[in-house]
Amino acid sequence: MSTSSPRGQTRSATFFQDDFTAGLIHRTFTKSMGFDDEDMRKPVIGICNTYSELNNCHAHFPQLVQAVKRGVWQAGGFPLEFPTISLGEIYLTPSSMLWRNLAAMDTEEMIRGNPIDGVVLLTGCDKTTPAALMGAASADLPSLLVSGGPMLNGNWRGQTLGACTDCRRLSDEFRAGKLTGEQYKEVEDNLVRSHGHCMVMGTASTMNSLTEALGMALPGNGAIPAVDSRRLRLAEQSGRHIVQMVADDLRPSRILTRQALENAITLLCAIGGSTNAVVHLPALAGRLGISLPLDLFDEISRRTPLVANLRPSGKYQMEDLFYAGGIPAVLKQLLPLLHGDALTVTGHSLAENVQAAAEIHNPDVIRTLDTALDSQGGLSIVRGNLAPDGAVIKHAAATPRLLQHRGRAVVFTSIPDLQARYGDPDLDVTPDDVLVLQNAGPIGGPGMPEVGNLPIPTKLLAQGVRDMLRISDARMSGTAYGTIVLHAAPEAAVGGPLALVRDGDEIELDLANRRLHLHVSDEELDRRRAEWQAPAPHYNRGYGKLFLDSILQAPEGMDFDFLLGSDPVVAENQPKF
Repeated sequence: MSTSSPRGQTRSATFFQDDFTAGLIHRTFTKSMGFDDEDMRKPVIGICNTYSELNNCHAHFPQLVQAVKRGVWQAGGFPLEFPTISLGEIYLTPSSMLWRNLAAMDTEEMIRGNPIDGVVLLTGCDKTTPAALMGAASADLPSLLVSGGPMLNGNWRGQTLGACTDCRRLSDEFRAGKLTGEQYKEVEDNLVRSHGHCMVMGTASTMNSLTEALGMALPGNGAIPAVDSRRLRLAEQSGRHIVQMVADDLRPSRILTRQALENAITLLCAIGGSTNAVVHLPALAGRLGISLPLDLFDEISRRTPLVANLRPSGKYQMEDLFYAGGIPAVLKQLLPLLHGDALTVTGHSLAENVQAAAEIHNPDVIRTLDTALDSQGGLSIVRGNLAPDGAVIKHAAATPRLLQHRGRAVVFTSIPDLQARYGDPDLDVTPDDVLVLQNAGPIGGPGMPEVGNLPIPTKLLAQGVRDMLRISDARMSGTAYGTIVLHAAPEAAVGGPLALVRDGDEIELDLANRRLHLHVSDEELDRRRAEWQAPAPHYNRGYGKLFLDSILQAPEGMDFDFLLGSDPVVAENQPKF
């Protein structure tokens, strides 16, 4: 009996249809799972599942997997689920970012090593989406992303609550004595009330929305709530569609172009998205051999109006965005600013995808270019002698009066130092000072944890202070807010200028001129630099050492230097037994 494949030498055909020992072994072990010859004649679709009980955002993924499988079977494919590392933002310490590159490696190698013809990537929580995109870009096999979707809005005593914007806001009120212990417990019980990732425009919502602008997900992926049945229908539709993508050999390398990345930056600026995207998008670009300098983010932000009225920059949340028309409606408004001819996973252009998008159903949630909240996007890149390689600020979520500010530095030399002293009633700090955190970057953190939104010192909270200028080489959650300069590069742990700041130095932020300046003479900085000593490494073995030895700085995407570029999967012959 001949077992040659009528589809030619696809990866799965080569694996299953070999006439001799290798094919026999592959087929008989597959039959042990209850599949038969008819199944093995179909294109094999891998379902990359990042489910974990240590990742609350992904708790509903078993149901999503079944929906994808239904779609794959319907379209004549053979779905096989496989797990990869799951990065739960809430559970992992010191930072889930420490393992984003490991997750990207896991995704790439499982795509590369298994006999699959295409893959559906199930993601949701902050780092899972960029990790999946990075791995898929490097493997370059037909790929389509489906996110788990955002939570429903929280609700407490008539207030709409959002995780974790209100985690921070109401914790500050509790620390300031404005909430009782009983009220704080009520908040805890009412804030997160469904499956899904954070429901404000945090990093998860941002990255899953950007997949639509990148062309790597079907329209609607960004905003459909996790518990809405339309999320399951999107997953089923994606399962059907990946089979067609395999037939068309529609790979990420045809979709993830410079134009697609610029579309993603435009959407990022228009929705007031997370500053974390300023790290993730350059990392993705590095896998594609594309340069994505920080100044491009600033250039695009300057010409892109802020049209989505979403927390933490605005008023509404992802559930409201979905009802108002979702990301397709936002993209439709942005078409004059986009590369509308960019190819997407649908096989059609971005413009074709959104032309039929629903009209705006709530003009206060989604604005037009003429009625935008601001004439510029939500992010800015600043430079100066304190951050010569750049730093980022989400000015849309900042206090306007602090965007032009000069104040005295109050320096915390590390995260433990910050934790030990911000609550000290004797801390020498005033509302006009500038809080500075050192050694919290990629190497110093380690992993560049989300601590850039330094807590307001307790003594100032009691005085009614709710925002101060804060500067660090760390990241912050996309759900956070305030006048916060992040990702200062080079970081302090490698001797960047941030390491040289001392208590009492004057620092000036001039957002209009995109300037961040330390008012200390060059001669004094040279003297301090000569005295500076690098902190001891956090790791001496294992993955941690690999991370410290290979990590790039924030403007380069914080990927590993040896992971830059791609190595497309081909329908290679399998080893013969």
